[in-house]
Amino acid sequence: MTQTYQQQLDDKTQRIQAQFAEFNIPTLEVFSSPEQHFRMRAEFRIWHTEDDMFYAMFERNAQDQNKTVVRIEDFPIADQSINDLMPKLLQAIKNIPILAKRLFEIDFLATLSGEMLVSLIYHRKLDQKWQDHALQLQQDLNIKIIGRSRGQKIVLTDEFVIEKLTVGERQYIYKQIENGFTQPNAKVCEKMLSWACEVAQGTSGDLLELYCGIGNFTLPLSRYFNKVFATEIAKSSVQAAEWNMQQNQIDNIQIARLSAEEFTEAYQGTREFRRLKEQQIDLKQYQFDTVFVDPPRAGIDDDTLKLISQFQRIIYISCNPDTLHDNLKTLTQTHQIKRFALFDQFPYTHHIESGILLERI
Repeated sequence: MTQTYQQQLDDKTQRIQAQFAEFNIPTLEVFSSPEQHFRMRAEFRIWHTEDDMFYAMFERNAQDQNKTVVRIEDFPIADQSINDLMPKLLQAIKNIPILAKRLFEIDFLATLSGEMLVSLIYHRKLDQKWQDHALQLQQDLNIKIIGRSRGQKIVLTDEFVIEKLTVGERQYIYKQIENGFTQPNAKVCEKMLSWACEVAQGTSGDLLELYCGIGNFTLPLSRYFNKVFATEIAKSSVQAAEWNMQQNQIDNIQIARLSAEEFTEAYQGTREFRRLKEQQIDLKQYQFDTVFVDPPRAGIDDDTLKLISQFQRIIYISCNPDTLHDNLKTLTQTHQIKRFALFDQFPYTHHIESGILLERI
């Protein structure tokens, strides 16, 4: 980290202001991150020598692209709970040869709520003896463990953690699944949720949400609308979102397993979907005034852009300024940018998370 935290944040701010200057954006709202211990996920290779094993990452030489093994003793950007667990876990595994044998990678998923999920990934088949020792390790360290190897996945208790995020006066409970998508910076995620709720205040009608994931934004936003219809393509995320709705006692949300492109077809009536009929979902019953989108890095496809251009209000969360810029060329033909936020979800990297409120001209 050659730059100070504030320097790198200032650079990102200037980059966004320059890149989007043509749209005459309002004053940029900047939401900073904790300078250390902000990342709730960490993945490490396990490097074996004749008499030792250690956490490792790789440094790539810019000239010849050769990779150098870098020994990792601690990881300041990771949550403190990950840093606390790393040496204890490694030493325990070293002391149990069957857990150490051909261990290839360790992945950590931490939470603000205190739960921790650890995935141990191997280059060998795992047997009952491995499972017995892993169960004891799980109990000793008060963590959840999953064992993986090619074609094999052993879940000792759960394949998820329960996270608790605070938005305003309310705390929301989320089931976060191993290898599922979650915002890696939980403290900045809380700021993103609060911002989205703030810009949703004073709205009317129903909310359409595309790419809802596990319902990260869906749950707190549901307070500001009569009804919410949300779509997500990943089955595991849909199941987690439905569980999250029940645990948070929210009953004005319906979720369907549809891609954004499929929703466009359903909404326009060009294609019928059995999934909607089976769930007794009638899109004509909704009075959508606002659409919320949090698309993948590739941005929003042309047909979906045409669809969301019909709505009065668009709340757009973006993890890629370049595709956001391209999408805004279309959206600003019908809408005006009213709010623009920068969330420093990924400090010390070039990645930028943005939030935009657009209102129809």
